[in-house]
Amino acid sequence: MDSEEGFQDPVVTNPGLYRVILENERVRVLEYRDTPGAATAPHRHPDSVMVTLSEFSRRISSDGRTVDVELPAGVARWLPAQEHTGANTGQTDTHSIFIELKEPGAASPPAHQ
Repeated sequence: MDSEEGFQDPVVTNPGLYRVILENERVRVLEYRDTPGAATAPHRHPDSVMVTLSEFSRRISSDGRTVDVELPAGVARWLPAQEHTGANTGQTDTHSIFIELKEPGAASPPAHQ
């Protein structure tokens, strides 16, 4: 397990819902898809940008708190690192992209010309 609380990589805990579509030393890009009623096992995300490709409703649970969210398609949102579970509580499929940030690389000096 990744942490004392049992939260792991979402690709490991929910392989039928998350898939890696790009990864390098700076970012990992995940595609997420589910259907109404689907739920995720506990998992973690580092600091990320989420881009919604469909409109959807979700119930997110973390640290004993639960929040219901409704998200429109075509929105980019900053998400600080978090551990949670989620459930599709709406009538539509969820389709989103997560751009997970890895530790920042060393800054390159400006190019001299």
